[in-house]
Amino acid sequence: MEWLIVGLGNPGSEYESSPHNLGFLVVDRLALRNRIHVTRPECRALAGIGRIGGADVLLAKPQTFMNLSGTSVKPLLEKFELGPERLIVIYDDLDLPWTSLRIRPGGSAGGHHGIESLIRSLGTSEFARVRLGIDPGLPAAPATAPRKDVDYLLTPMKSGLKKDLDPLLDLASEAAESIIAEGVGKSMTRFNRRAGGVNE
Repeated sequence: MEWLIVGLGNPGSEYESSPHNLGFLVVDRLALRNRIHVTRPECRALAGIGRIGGADVLLAKPQTFMNLSGTSVKPLLEKFELGPERLIVIYDDLDLPWTSLRIRPGGSAGGHHGIESLIRSLGTSEFARVRLGIDPGLPAAPATAPRKDVDYLLTPMKSGLKKDLDPLLDLASEAAESIIAEGVGKSMTRFNRRAGGVNE
């Protein structure tokens, strides 16, 4: 095995089409594009083995719920004898506009609980990420109003967002495939300059 590609999300049909499950949806799209079946149970995840960009790859969707993602990913890396430098994590980011995409080689969790769990479990923040923007651009709430982020993250996407979903999943899949084929640096140059995401 040469790479582990992990999509972050929450198990259960009620979360399938929520913004917080974009990582799962991208792994499903990668599996479809590369004829990989992500159905086998491995280390508290659903996983599938195949080839992407000429490399042997394990696709995985942790089934631990988002906040405990690291308790699945660390055993997967250990089982397949991979270091964090061979890990690509795909996840939603509320700090980026809807349909935007950013590749990063590492860094802080930025308040994302799934990434916090990974950093805590792996003991490092140095692993590649594909961040997908999910901020729908709603008007800012008054400073005194309670935040509704959790409701938005865990509720099925509205039709206005779903119309952009297919091209976003393809773009994110291409980004992950590019990291494998060309490395993080070249992939950042290629994808991060597209500030407007799939609509640009």
